[in-house]
Amino acid sequence: MRNLEAVELGLREAIFRDLCKVLAELLNDPMLPVPEDSGRPGEKCHTDRPKQMLTLFGPVPLSRNYYHAAAEQAGRAPLDRALGLWDSYSPGVVRLVCRAAARFPFETASDELKAYCGLEVEGRQMQRIAQEMGPRVREVQQQLPPLKHESGPIPILYTAVDGTGVPMVPEELEGRAGKQPDGSAKTREVKLGCIFTQTTTDQEGLPLRDYQSTSYVAGFEAAADFMVRVRQEAIRRRMAAAWLVVLLGDGAAWIWEQGQKCFPGAFQILDLYHALEHLSALTKLLEDQPERAKTLWRTWREQLLADEVAEVLCQARQRAATLAGQAAELAGKEIGYFENNQNRMLYGTYRALGFFYGSGVVEAGCKTVIGGRCKGSGMRWSETGATHVLDLRCSLYGNQFDQVWDRLNQSDYLRLRVLNPVHLPDKAA
Repeated sequence: MRNLEAVELGLREAIFRDLCKVLAELLNDPMLPVPEDSGRPGEKCHTDRPKQMLTLFGPVPLSRNYYHAAAEQAGRAPLDRALGLWDSYSPGVVRLVCRAAARFPFETASDELKAYCGLEVEGRQMQRIAQEMGPRVREVQQQLPPLKHESGPIPILYTAVDGTGVPMVPEELEGRAGKQPDGSAKTREVKLGCIFTQTTTDQEGLPLRDYQSTSYVAGFEAAADFMVRVRQEAIRRRMAAAWLVVLLGDGAAWIWEQGQKCFPGAFQILDLYHALEHLSALTKLLEDQPERAKTLWRTWREQLLADEVAEVLCQARQRAATLAGQAAELAGKEIGYFENNQNRMLYGTYRALGFFYGSGVVEAGCKTVIGGRCKGSGMRWSETGATHVLDLRCSLYGNQFDQVWDRLNQSDYLRLRVLNPVHLPDKAA
């Protein structure tokens, strides 16, 4: 007796073969009404032009009319357009290809697709599909309605922005300054914006992010252009209905500068983790003994959490006045960081109001949405290639992928209806 797995696989293969026969009979029916399936002036019709379409069930042969206009040196196959084919792939296959290509390197995605679905699509072909569908996915995502739970008022809407480096091919790095010993660059910054909402807090008064409320925007654009896209996403997420808008950042000047233009009424909050990093660097400059520096850091940390940043600054300036040379210069830069962000560091107030004051959401997004796909061993990207894959990943990790694809394939251009009973093969019947 054959084992159960062999029976399962055999039955699936048999059923898929029969389903392919059903599709072939339906789509090759000469009575199938295909829009625009008639010759135009100057076109020559080539009937019964063969093509093999890869569907979720396997390959299906097509025999369709092909029209060629010699003057324009262009051709068209109305049935291909009506079915929504990409090259020879059905919409269902293209959806799975893009989902797999968004998650895995292209060759790995090819292997996974074969293992899970029995579909054979080469890695290079998956790359081509991802590059073409990425821009379409971004365009549709920008037009989606708000999330279902956002139909009413939104207590707090958060915008968090950050950036991370992605390894690039050499031609993308020409003339760019970087952190290498020779001043060259190996990476380019990809900016990531996160939009999420908060409705309530837990029993201890700590903020709770609304379930699956995070959407993402990613790109290589200049700061001003990128922040406009983040604003557009916030508007799509009904920013106008939010009681409060909060902008979270790590202290980079461009975030506050562009944030003031695009989110003029928002609370600006400096991420606590980055503030404490700079506080650690400052205390190490002011105290040459590690234990004393650590003690000072703890003291000032408690003061920061109690809205006493002005007191911390006063003490830091007094201590820095005793330094000289490079230590004084570095301490001055750290003190300047706190001076520039003083009004964004009222952590005691934020805690009392139940606000998020850490950028963990966007930090995690940089690791998962960007790093999880674009920072693999040996990877080198072009700007176009990375952008289109990130378009897919933003849709996927923002829980909008299926909604986007439903809209992409929502066209009523061709409705398939079985007007007469289709003859089913014996096994399928």
